[in-house]
Amino acid sequence: MKGPHLLPEVSARLARIGKADILVGIPSFNNERTIGHVVRAVVAGLARHYPDAKAVLVNSDGGSTDRTREIVERIEVGSLAEILVDAIPPSLAERIVTPYVGLPGKGSAFRTIFRIAEELDVTACCVVDSDLRSITPEWIDLLLTPILKHGQEFVCPLYARHRYDGTITNTIVFPLTRALYGKTIRQPIGGDFGFSGDLASRFLEYDGWEGPVARFGIDIFMSSTALAEGRKVAQAFLGAKLHDPKDPGGDLQPMMIQVVSTLFEIMARREDAWWDVTGAAAVPLFGFPHAVGLDAVPVKLDGLLRIFHQAAEDLPPVWEAFLSAHSIEAIRTAAAASPVNLSDEAWVRIVYETAAAFRHRRLAPEVLIRSLVPLYLGKVATFVSETREMTDDEAEARWHALAAIYERDKGLLRALWAPGRRQP
Repeated sequence: MKGPHLLPEVSARLARIGKADILVGIPSFNNERTIGHVVRAVVAGLARHYPDAKAVLVNSDGGSTDRTREIVERIEVGSLAEILVDAIPPSLAERIVTPYVGLPGKGSAFRTIFRIAEELDVTACCVVDSDLRSITPEWIDLLLTPILKHGQEFVCPLYARHRYDGTITNTIVFPLTRALYGKTIRQPIGGDFGFSGDLASRFLEYDGWEGPVARFGIDIFMSSTALAEGRKVAQAFLGAKLHDPKDPGGDLQPMMIQVVSTLFEIMARREDAWWDVTGAAAVPLFGFPHAVGLDAVPVKLDGLLRIFHQAAEDLPPVWEAFLSAHSIEAIRTAAAASPVNLSDEAWVRIVYETAAAFRHRRLAPEVLIRSLVPLYLGKVATFVSETREMTDDEAEARWHALAAIYERDKGLLRALWAPGRRQP
C-alpha cells in the first residue's frame, strides 16, 4: 500500500470500519483553542446534509502538546435539533485521531488523510483547517456536494477577503495558475478543499513528499495537480475565512518559498499540460456570493519599502544570475519612483524569468525564491499605494488586470522555459 505508515491501532480501526462514503480531514498542531468549534461544525454539517452516509472524521496531528487530540475525541456536538438537523442520523461520524509521520507540516498531515481515505475507499473527501473561527456546517455541504452530486472532482474555496489579505495568492499564485492551466481559480491555496476519493489516491502517488509539499506547498500541489490532469474543478463560496492576519513584510517568507517552489516544480513536471493553453475560462461556482464584513489586514508599508529599497541596492549581483538587464533596470526605476511603482509588465517578466531559472537550476531553489521575496514585497507596496482610494471592487479588478498580463505574455515564459520548442 502506498502512502505513509499508519499506527497498528489505526489500521485495526480502519479494518473494523471497512468502507466509508465520506471523509473529513482536519490537520492540527496545538489548536486546543479553536479545534472544538471546527469539530462541532463538521459533525453537525455531516448530520444535517448527509444523515444516511457513513462518514469518518480524521484528525491528523503533528504532535500537539496541548489538549488538541483530547478535544477532538471528547467534544460534544450538542442538540442536533437546535442546529436544524431534521433527520437525526442513526450514528454520528466516527472520529479517528492519529499522529502523522514525515516532515512537520500541513502537507504531511494531509498525506496521512489521503492514505486513510484510500484505505476506506471513500467517494468524497474534504479538508478544513483546525484554527477556523468562521466555519459553519454549510461549509461541509459546499465542499462535498459538488463531488457527490454534481460530478466535480476538486473544489477550491472562494472566500471574501480583505484587499490586503492573500498577497502571495494575488501577485503570483492566482494569476500564474490561471495563465498556465486556463481556469480561473481565484484562491488555489485557500486551505479548505473538497476532492474525490480517486483524486486522494492520485495525490498519494507523488514522489516528492520530503520537500516543500510536506509543508505549505500542499495546497498549490493539490490545485495544480487537479488542473494539470484536466479534472473537473469548481469553486465554492464559503464567505469570510477568519484567521490570524499576517503582515506580508514580516510573516510570509517561509510560506512563499515553499508555495512558489512547489508551483514551479509542478510546472516542470507537467509542462505538457500547460504549454499549449491560451486564455482562461470560468469554472462552476457553488454557493451564493454575498457581501461580508471583513477584518482589516494591517500592512506596514514603510517596512515593505525598506526591504525593497535595500534589495535594489544589494541584490543586483544575485539577480544577474537569472534576471534580464531589462528587468533589473525596471527594478531600479521602480525603487527610484515615489510612490514605488513596479509595473505589472515588469513584475510578470520577473516571475517568468524566475520560473525559467528554477527550471534550468541557475541557482539553488531556496536561494532563487528567497531573492524574489523583496521584489514581491515591492509589488505588494505598489498595489497598496495604487489602491488606497479605490473601492473593493476596483481593487479586485486590479488583480484580474494583472492576471491578464500573465496570460498575454505567456509566450515569453515559453521562450525562456524551452528555447527552440514549438510555440502554439
